[in-house]
Amino acid sequence: MNAIAQEIGIDQSGASRLIKSATAAGYLVMAASATDGRRREASLTSAGRSMLDQAHRWQEEVFVELTTGWSDKKRRDFQQAMTDLMDRSYEMDA
Repeated sequence: MNAIAQEIGIDQSGASRLIKSATAAGYLVMAASATDGRRREASLTSAGRSMLDQAHRWQEEVFVELTTGWSDKKRRDFQQAMTDLMDRSYEMDA
């Protein structure tokens, strides 16, 4: 729960509610950790993987629409800059 909460930027109770809802909807399955029985791990079901794939396609479509008229180089440079910012934010959290 803590790792998921941190990754999506919400508190643990909010992450717990989201995980319970996603599990009830059939998008996630929870199981005991193979390395630490006190911990639980979330995994996507096939329905969850399908939803994630659809979300990624939608994000790409919106990005293309938002950057209409941009050169391929400008798109790549922007994507790289955003990736660099995300990487830096993860380093700051560590």
